[in-house]
Amino acid sequence: MTTEPKVRYYLGANSPNGFYSLYDQLLDPGEAEELLILKGGAGCGKSTLMRDVAARAEAQGIPVEYIGCSGDPDSLDAILLPDRRAAIVDGTAPHVVEPKLPGAVERYVNLGECYDHAGLKEIRGKLEAAMKGYKGCYARAYRCLRAAAELTADRVALLQTPELEAKMARRAKGILSRECRKGPGGVGKVRQRFLSAVTHRGVLVEFGTVEAQCSRVYELSDTYGLGHLLLTHLLSGAVAAGWDVTACPSPMAPDRLEHLILPQLSLAFITTGPGMPWPGRPYRRLRLDAMADRELLRRSKGRLSFSRKVSAALMDEAVSSLAQAKAMHDDLEALYNPYVDFGRVHATAEWAAGALLGTTEQGGTGESTWG
Repeated sequence: MTTEPKVRYYLGANSPNGFYSLYDQLLDPGEAEELLILKGGAGCGKSTLMRDVAARAEAQGIPVEYIGCSGDPDSLDAILLPDRRAAIVDGTAPHVVEPKLPGAVERYVNLGECYDHAGLKEIRGKLEAAMKGYKGCYARAYRCLRAAAELTADRVALLQTPELEAKMARRAKGILSRECRKGPGGVGKVRQRFLSAVTHRGVLVEFGTVEAQCSRVYELSDTYGLGHLLLTHLLSGAVAAGWDVTACPSPMAPDRLEHLILPQLSLAFITTGPGMPWPGRPYRRLRLDAMADRELLRRSKGRLSFSRKVSAALMDEAVSSLAQAKAMHDDLEALYNPYVDFGRVHATAEWAAGALLGTTEQGGTGESTWG
């Protein structure tokens, strides 16, 4: 039995300048109905609670958007229920989330109450030892990412000529005339999500998210980081035509676009690179490298090759440091897990499902601890 692909993004990125947050994009503040902000430390069951609620929603046929954790892709940082205009989010550092309309929209859920505090006091020394070195691993990873990003920026600056920009604009105009004719009216909305993440397992791209929403995929084959030039024109044109767009920046350069998804048109523009092609057969495939100045590419062959090799080595070092940080975090969670009352976590999930899905009474035990 084949599992249907899930809609899964990231709102936090390991970027060259440290942790980069898009958590203000989780819910439109003007439309939000319910937002539960989870508080609590390592291993207290935040991801477990979100998975419980997501499973209940899916069992009722309610769409769920999963927000993964770039530090641990197997964990969740949030779930979004678009049809209910509701979400649950891990509001602890580094992705701190503060309420805008506390009580009316947002409520805190304190999973720290699920800890066995007396038991944890007895292993305080082990906890302190497990936390040492964790931040240092991330600092080294970010230094490596910063150096790799500088090399990428150098490649883009070398190849981004006025002629290339004109070619990209013309190509975008042709695509828009075919694919993004006048929409339902007005100006479309833009929301931001990371589709990819730099993780302890390397660079991950959530291709399943695209497959779940789009039947037509333009694959932009891009060795040198030129896709942003085309995507900016496509984004502005699609929005002007009245279509909503999920704009996906690059975690390595959050000010530059990497992918665009237009669910209303079942259409996506996905940038791919060496070693990471689109896994299926694309609707269209554009070789962006072929649009660059051929003579410039020939003259710069050695420089570009060196830059790519060094950049790849720096990325490998960054991933290695993230893997060390992940191992330390796993050790920390292993210390905490025996001192977490997961029965209480699941009971909290039942209360949260009631609050967001209307499946149980919202009063009772939930009110005194989590309301």
